[in-house]
Amino acid sequence: MRIVVTGATGNIGTGVVAALSADPQVEAITGLARRTAGEPPAKTEYVGADVERDDLVPLFRGAAAVVHLAWLFQPTRRPERTWRSNVLGSLRVFDAAAEAGVPKLVYSSSVGAYSPREDDEPVTEDWPTHGWPGAAYTREKSYLERYLDAFEQRHPELAVVRVRPGFVFQRAAATEQRRLFAGPFIPGSLVRPGLVPVVPDVRGLRFQVVHTADLADAVRRAVTRPVRGAFNIATGPVVDPRFVADLLHARTVPVPAGVVRAAVDAAWRLHAVPASPGLFDAVLRLPLLDTTRAESELDWQPRHDAAETLREFLAGLREGAGADTAPLAPDRHRLHEVATGVGRRP
Repeated sequence: MRIVVTGATGNIGTGVVAALSADPQVEAITGLARRTAGEPPAKTEYVGADVERDDLVPLFRGAAAVVHLAWLFQPTRRPERTWRSNVLGSLRVFDAAAEAGVPKLVYSSSVGAYSPREDDEPVTEDWPTHGWPGAAYTREKSYLERYLDAFEQRHPELAVVRVRPGFVFQRAAATEQRRLFAGPFIPGSLVRPGLVPVVPDVRGLRFQVVHTADLADAVRRAVTRPVRGAFNIATGPVVDPRFVADLLHARTVPVPAGVVRAAVDAAWRLHAVPASPGLFDAVLRLPLLDTTRAESELDWQPRHDAAETLREFLAGLREGAGADTAPLAPDRHRLHEVATGVGRRP
């Protein structure tokens, strides 16, 4: 079987391509990306394509499945820009898959698509997916859930799988994620045990993570097994400020959420950080995920727990880790792109 993967060179995409290339059932992988990458894994061909503007039907025709991972996190100050790429681009992917006669569509949604929940009882896949309206990311993920509800009614012949992971980390994505959410003024080299004395203990701040390789394995199973519907993907234990403080050998200091929110807002307005205060609001309201369905129907089990996943990510931050693709490139390669104009979009 041939599988098409959009966003093949990003954090999730590199993991999914690697997992699919190792599966003997998969004969070929077409990895779509806006910018070129290094040497592709076995069975894989990288193709330059933009889901927002290019003709996708010829690329999808004859594929056994399309895995849609392409997503633009920035610029948060221009939500109309991310809407065009993430929402309108995704609609083009879904419609092209149907027109090309692809039998399966696997879409990477998010825990951010879920409606807030006041307690810590984990939610199953039937929890409402109305998101948090104050952040572009959660609005976009929620909108696409609504679109897929109607899309599945129009195309019952196409098996649609929605994978809803927690926060996705790996070593190779550490520098990219620092650029996307923390910006250039927070040096990753300082995030090491013993150098961070305190961690703000914000009441209600807790979330779940999953290693990129474990999420990729769940996606591979969703591609190759006769399943449809939504699957929550996360690993344990739940991460909160005390958990992070233990990893950094630091102590926690209680800080009201409003104080942190005001600091994030001020830094965002000063262009010191790229993550918006609305995204902080959304994180405070994320529900926890029940992964029973993935475990029972996909036979999925994570190989990395939360502590191992975050330790690897923090090590990647300290080392300035990256990979041989444009999204995951270390800072020195990104600086070369900016200076030379390589990879720039019109």
